Parts: sequence; C-alpha cells; structure tokens
Amino acid sequence: MLFDYKYSGSTIVNNTSTSTGMSFSPDTLREPTFFVGKLNQKIAFREAISALHDVVISDLRFFPKDKTAYKLWAAEQEKLWLSEYMADFQIENVRTRIQELKEELSIVQKEKRTIMGPFNQAKTAYFDYLYKNDKDAWFVLDPVITVHPDEVFFECFSKDESSYGKLSCNYNIFTEISDFKCGTTNIDYSEGLYNEFQKIRNYKETEFKIDPSGFEAKTTNEEVYKEVKIDLPDSWVRGFLQVSSAMTLPATVLDLHPMDIFSLCQYLRRFKEKKGPRALRFVLEPDKPIKAIFEPSHDEITFHRSLFQGNESKTIRIWGRRRLLILERLIPIARNFKVVLLGSGLPSFFIADLGDMSYTLGLSGWTKNDWSTAGNFDLMAPRTNVDLFTQEKVFNALKENWLDTSDHLAKKLNLDPSVVSASLAAYTQAGRVIYDLNLGLYRVRELTQEPLNMKTLRFASPQEEIANQYISENRIKITSNVKADHLQIKGKVTDKNFTYTTLAVLDKDNRLIEGNCECSFYQSNQLRKGPCEHILATRMALHNQVAV
Repeated sequence: MLFDYKYSGSTIVNNTSTSTGMSFSPDTLREPTFFVGKLNQKIAFREAISALHDVVISDLRFFPKDKTAYKLWAAEQEKLWLSEYMADFQIENVRTRIQELKEELSIVQKEKRTIMGPFNQAKTAYFDYLYKNDKDAWFVLDPVITVHPDEVFFECFSKDESSYGKLSCNYNIFTEISDFKCGTTNIDYSEGLYNEFQKIRNYKETEFKIDPSGFEAKTTNEEVYKEVKIDLPDSWVRGFLQVSSAMTLPATVLDLHPMDIFSLCQYLRRFKEKKGPRALRFVLEPDKPIKAIFEPSHDEITFHRSLFQGNESKTIRIWGRRRLLILERLIPIARNFKVVLLGSGLPSFFIADLGDMSYTLGLSGWTKNDWSTAGNFDLMAPRTNVDLFTQEKVFNALKENWLDTSDHLAKKLNLDPSVVSASLAAYTQAGRVIYDLNLGLYRVRELTQEPLNMKTLRFASPQEEIANQYISENRIKITSNVKADHLQIKGKVTDKNFTYTTLAVLDKDNRLIEGNCECSFYQSNQLRKGPCEHILATRMALHNQVAV
C-alpha cells in the first residue's frame, strides 16, 4: 500500500542556553493542521515523548545471525585443508604445486580486496550516515499527530507491528497557545529529534510548534519541500486498525501503582526465560491484592498497593511481556497505571496517568503478529447492519466538535445507541475515528489523507476471509481437550457438500505446532504455506467460544 508524504523541510529543534524551540514539519498534502504553544511541564513531556520513541524503534522479532560470509570462508578453507591432507600421500612436487597455488590465490584475494575495498567502504559509510543522520529512513511510517480542541496527541506503531503508542497532552501543559487548527497529519520525525529532546530542561523556555508555514503556497520555495513515498505492508496498516478496534471491546480494568510496574520491569531485567510458556498471568480476586505470576518459573509478585475492584475472580494471561519495559521511563512521573485486559491471549493496554498527559501502550496478543493471532482482535468482528447514510450522519455529528461520547451522539441525533455505536465502530475500523480509552469517548482521527481500501485490509489472506465466513454462517463444530500440555482442537467444517475433519494443536504459548485436514490444500502443502481455511477456522472458533 503506497503512501505519499510531502514535508516543508525537516523537523527542527533549536537548543540554546536559555531556550528550546521544537518545530515539527507536517505533511502538506493533508488538510492544514497546526499548533503553536509554549511548554509548561517540560521534564514530564521530555520523558513521555522519549518513551514514545521507544515504541517507534521497538522490534523484538528474532533475527538469526547472518553466516553467509563465514560459510564462504569455511568452504574455501575446507578446500585448503583437504589439499593439505591429500598432500601427505603425494610426492614432493605435488606439495610444491599446492604451495604455488596458495600463493597465487593469496595474490588474487589481495587484488579483490583492493578493487572492492572502496565500494565496501562507501556502502558502509552510507548506511552509517543513514543510521546517524536520517534514521527515520529505517522506519516504516512517520508518527501521526492530531490536534483537537482539548488536547494534542501523538500516535505511532512499532517496527515489529506488535506495539502501539499514544501520548495525549491536554492544553494545561502549555503556558500559552498562540494558534492552532484541528486536524490530523503525519510529522517528519527524525532520529536526531530524539537526541534533541534529551536537552529539554526546566530552566529553558520551550516552544512547541507544528509549523503552520508548511501550508503556505510558495511556488518559488518548492525545492525546500521533501517528498516521501512509502510502500507500507498491508499487515502494518491492518495492525494499526486492529489496535484501534480493540480499544472499543469489553475488557477487565484494573489499577496498578507505579511501583508495581517497577516491580514487573525489575523482574524482567533480572530474569530472562529460556523456554516457554513465556506468559504473564494476572490473578484477580475481588477486593484482594492483584498478583502477577511469571511463567514458566511461576515466580509470583503480589501488588499490595493495588486491589482488584471487580466483582468476580478471574485469571488472565498475556504474552510478549518484555514489551512492558517501554514503560520504565514513565515510572518516576506517573501517578497511576490503568491496565485494560481484553482476555487471555488478547490485546492489552497500559495507560499511564501523567497528570495533564496520558500515555497509552497497546500490545497485541503476541510479540510475533503471525496468523495465530488472526480472529483475536481484528476487523473480522461482525458489523451491525447500518446504512451508509446513517453512518455518515453520525460521523458528521462527531466531526462538529471533534470528540463526543456515543450516548450523547445518540441523544443528539435521536438514534438508537446501538446504531451509533455500530456506526462509530465502522469508522474506527476504517481508520477515521479513534476511541479514547482514558476518557471513554470517540475522537475524529483520519489515519491517512485518502480513504483506506478496507477490502484489502480486513483480512490478512484469502484463507482468513473464508474461515471467517465459515464461522459467521455457523458451519463449524469443535471440541477441545488438553493432552501432554498441548491443547488439541478437533473440528468438523462443512464446505459446500463435504464435511472436513480438522485438527489444530496449540502449545503453552497458544502457537500452532501441528495441524491436520482432509482438504487438497493441506494434503499438497501441509503447513509450509500456512494453515488452510479449515484449520484456521478451527483455531478461530475456539476463541469465539471463549469470548462468548
């Protein structure tokens, strides 16, 4: 999916002994959005925006070492070792010939290094320059910034497509606001900007500016504009929308003291698991301290400062717990952390209360966002049938004030609350509305300047689309049992005039380790090209049963 951006220059931070000026370059291809003000709470903002940067660069995927150069060297050495071994069985002139060939090979390799040396040095220097001076070229998408009547908020997504960050700043953190216009834009966010943020101090006057001059039509200055074309994978955009949709789902909410988050992070720093399941289990009992159990060691931490206020006991497991280290920098400035858990293996949100700011860290069910998470929190949730005219009516009413609750919109438009909620959910899934978990209301936020093609984003693969159809039409029946620490799900999937018998086996981390189906796709490919639609539907049907 191709995205176009056009910036009036680059984001600039000017630091002197008495002041700091931050000027963000917005995307000039979008509707004019700007903001000019002076920061009041400087240190808190510095720490929060730095924690947002930690999300941007986060990538916890496993990358094996590149052994290409070593294997080439080993292949050459094997020939030399073999020749030396064979020389012991040959006459002296063969040994002499081998030595001559070694000397010739050494000369050839030396000439190769001489010829290729300048190229390799230039290549290394180029990537070093990119890393130091234009590190944003290594990232997929510049952060999104939105200006609303009551706050400014930043949003970003991690490189591994598993973590979402949102920093909301209400206008109390500014001493004065010169000018602003509501809207959403992408900002030019370079790596150097992070280093400049670290220079913010309380004794320096700090100006915060989303540069309004970037929207002035000056043809003579066209050369100063920086155009960027980014080809984003559909999975990245889809992940962004999935997180937004997940915010609107029912959840278990609990509060943690900042020192409880410190205890979690301290444990993660001290101990690193070597085998699965690598889950963090929250044990919740009404009016009792919240407990966190780390698997597989089963070490337990009791949060005596934090009581669970729910009405029923429950246990919720989340994976990808090392991503919580992103919250470390917020601990000294946070008043409280609100934790929103959608369920075991489902997304979770950690909201840091920073006074006049709030920081939301959204985590997908697993660090690796592969097919096994399909159907957990994505766009496949059934949509209530609401006609397009009514949906647009609700959206326009929301856009009048930029933010509102669904109940207030229902009274204002004299519509059924379920119709309004369904309409807002549809716009959330389309990337045009976001649900504010902290304040419990909806906000207008256009993720892109052009409407997204939801047909290409709703499903990650054709198999996923067919699997969702099986479930929606109630054409699958499953049974499950635990055997040797593995969850076995057996299913019967009716496809046209034939019923397929399926099997999906999940490990302790809820990852597919084995599958079986009678269809031709599975018989030809096994799991080498991913699961067939029947196995996928079997896995998704289990989640639907648990979620009911």
